Amino acid sequence: MLDGIAGFFRSIGRTIVRWARLFTAWALWPFLAAHGWYARRTWMIRLPIMGFAALLVGLYGYFVWQTQSWSGFNPSFVDEYRLSERTVPAGTEIPAAAGVAASAAKTCQRSAIVDVAADLTDFNVNQNAWISSMLLYRLGFFGIDWDHTPFLDNKASFQRGVNQAVRRTAVELVDSLGRVRGTSGINNDLQNARGNLQFDEYSWYFGLNPFGPKTPTPSYYRSAIESLRKFNADLARCDAVFDGRADNLTQFIDRIANDLGSTSDVLAERSANHSSGWFDTRADDRFWFAYGQLYAYYAILSAAQSDFSRVVAERNLGAIFGATIKQFQAALQIQPAIISNGREDGWIMPSHLATMGFYILRVRSNLVEIRSVLDR
Repeated sequence: MLDGIAGFFRSIGRTIVRWARLFTAWALWPFLAAHGWYARRTWMIRLPIMGFAALLVGLYGYFVWQTQSWSGFNPSFVDEYRLSERTVPAGTEIPAAAGVAASAAKTCQRSAIVDVAADLTDFNVNQNAWISSMLLYRLGFFGIDWDHTPFLDNKASFQRGVNQAVRRTAVELVDSLGRVRGTSGINNDLQNARGNLQFDEYSWYFGLNPFGPKTPTPSYYRSAIESLRKFNADLARCDAVFDGRADNLTQFIDRIANDLGSTSDVLAERSANHSSGWFDTRADDRFWFAYGQLYAYYAILSAAQSDFSRVVAERNLGAIFGATIKQFQAALQIQPAIISNGREDGWIMPSHLATMGFYILRVRSNLVEIRSVLDR
């Protein structure tokens, strides 16, 4: 009986080896054929081919490095803003220090939300390469979109998640936060920032639709950074407006809750209908997009608590804001090396999408509670 079992496993091993050899021969055949053709050519033909191959190796080396190197990534980066030390809400005049002449130019509090939005975009396009518009990312893996593969797309998805949160914030800054509703016009700097942040995330220097040269995506986002920082500089000189009213905070919280609700729905659909464990090639980009959103909204909502500090104090929202921030921090601790989309009741392959969706729903529940308090 034991001999039969051993023979069964030996036959399985031989079958695996045979198929591995066939696959290797199939994968290497084009290269071996090309090598045979190349060896029969003259140096006039070989040298350009060698140059092209060296260029391709260099480009792919740079591409792989950029996708794996996450410069400036720090889930606790909010601490660097020292928001607890801000004494007045955004846009409010800062009281002059003792001994300062009354004729000195007045200063107002900068918006932490705007600072965070600018810094998150700077993190995406200056501290790191914007992966989604790189040439090799657009070409894909032998014609297959990188998002449909299990590798080299995590950073791109994370960056797009961050950008989604910043885009949503830029819209709210233009429509309500950066103006006194009904009595002031739209701030031009915020308007420019919103327009640039809405630009296509995938544009390279050349495109087919429309055909011709293009301005790449990172250039538009860098312009948005300049516009956001210019607005905050004007705000610090009291030459711009930040309307920190309770109804504006209510609307802002509502928009963020809806945005996270959409992402939760995407995660739930993928988790329920494509539970292939480690073999779900789309699970990683779904996970890291959601992680990028949480990464950005963690900072943006922390900044909102500071910018709307007067409203938070008047409505006794400090405790629930603190609980919400802790939910963000807990979610950002989840950083698996390999994303698995297993069954929720499975015992071998974990369900990282379900776990991330759970944390998003907890965050969203707290945001809905904040909104309900503000509505009273």
